[in-house]
Amino acid sequence: MPRLKDKYLNEVVPALMEKFNYKNIMEVPKLEKIIINMGLGDAKDNTKAFEAAVNDLEIIAGQKPIITKAKKSVSNFKLREGMNIGTKVTLRSDRMYEFGDKLFNIALPRVRDFRGVSSKSFDGRGNYALGIKEQLIFPEIEYDKVDQIRGMDIIFVTTANTDEEALELLSLLGVPFNR
Repeated sequence: MPRLKDKYLNEVVPALMEKFNYKNIMEVPKLEKIIINMGLGDAKDNTKAFEAAVNDLEIIAGQKPIITKAKKSVSNFKLREGMNIGTKVTLRSDRMYEFGDKLFNIALPRVRDFRGVSSKSFDGRGNYALGIKEQLIFPEIEYDKVDQIRGMDIIFVTTANTDEEALELLSLLGVPFNR
């Protein structure tokens, strides 16, 4: 069992039940999935850069990403419908907990001048979005083999009904918020 899942079951669930006075254990919010998205608008013409980004995301997530395509043509951006513009991965169950543990305890502390992540990035329905400026914070990425520094968006989808419940859930799981 992943370390973060064990922590959720043994520490987070009892703490949330006590704080929010849940009567049933099924009411307790949980982490449903983690979505990692990497937009690659600059690499739409360069297939080597696109493949390198897909490979980096695969190494980080431990799962093969899907390639997202443009839904509409936009002439100002020289974009045609169906062109490759990004890549994303949806992590669930054990892979999700493994990635979350790695992100909270290894990757985020490696960010320069790190003071915690913003607690204002909730969407009103209990989901949290986090932006990362460079993929080099992950220990699996070899610095010498990186052709370009790319950022990514990480979305934590929870079953929480309010942002307050989601904030408490994620902070108990170990997300370093700056409050």
